[in-house]
Amino acid sequence: MLLALLLCYAGFTALCLSMPRHHDELLGHKPSNRRAKSLKLAGWLLLCLSLWAAVAANGWGFGLVDWFAVLMISALLLVLLMPYRPKLAMAMAALSLLATPVAAWAW
Repeated sequence: MLLALLLCYAGFTALCLSMPRHHDELLGHKPSNRRAKSLKLAGWLLLCLSLWAAVAANGWGFGLVDWFAVLMISALLLVLLMPYRPKLAMAMAALSLLATPVAAWAW
């Protein structure tokens, strides 16, 4: 479930960065069309990978329940961090991407 959580948080952060307002707030400039599309694609790919990780760990019955729980937790964490600590939200996304191979190996 840790692997699914890390992938979900990174995916939601990529989707958040694909929006011009959040990209400007966090990185100081608006994204180009190509960057916005690539961030959207990466975000959806990471969310699909998190679904795969949850289902592979617990089967379809409990895997979908775990995945929806992980979706809610990671989205809530990002929503709570963005207004008050946006740089921490970015740092946590980078750490989640770095920790993903470790979590995959430990799984």
